[in-house]
Amino acid sequence: MSLPILYTFRRCPYAMRARLAVLSSGLQCELREVILRNKPPALLTASPKGTVPVLITASGEVLEESLDIMRWALEQSDPSDYWPKKDDLRSLSLVLIERNDGEFKRALDRYKYPDRYQHEADFDNAADYAMKYRRFGAQILEDLNQRIAGQGYLLGEQASLVDLALMPFVRQFAHTDKAWFAEQNWPALHQWLQQWLDSALMQSVMNKYTPWEEGEAPVLFGG
Repeated sequence: MSLPILYTFRRCPYAMRARLAVLSSGLQCELREVILRNKPPALLTASPKGTVPVLITASGEVLEESLDIMRWALEQSDPSDYWPKKDDLRSLSLVLIERNDGEFKRALDRYKYPDRYQHEADFDNAADYAMKYRRFGAQILEDLNQRIAGQGYLLGEQASLVDLALMPFVRQFAHTDKAWFAEQNWPALHQWLQQWLDSALMQSVMNKYTPWEEGEAPVLFGG
């Protein structure tokens, strides 16, 4: 029986959280690392939009969204109980992920890459534009810090899918200006992020792979 195929890009936060969920599930797949400026024809055939992650299940179903891949993996196997059983916690998870993928990702992109977006508004320089969106992002990070404080994780004392889903984006925001991030009064968020970054799970997820080419021996991931 063929394995699922996961097209990914190491530094993409969407691909990162898909890998986190697949690895957490204990499932095994064939990993295909992609160079985004030179996308393989097989990826574009499976998913013409050409973004990662993309997962092709053993039955041939194509999953093109990172959250769909996360939920698919944890619905197959969830040894750490990352996907909450209670409906209210599942609903809260989706609310937090929607905010992350909407408001926070918009702020993150404009903070990290202000030159790409400065034309959207009347700013004299890119630095001022970046600071505007850093402030927007910081408001959301302050809320995350308060949620984590006293319980350890976003939904309580146990890690869950929402922690896996948000952490790569918080990581990217933090790494944009590490000194500034370290100075913020977010002790719970700092500890939460560092705990994930130091984890064996994250170390495995961030292994480097040679970009995939047609005809090469499969690279196995997870299991």
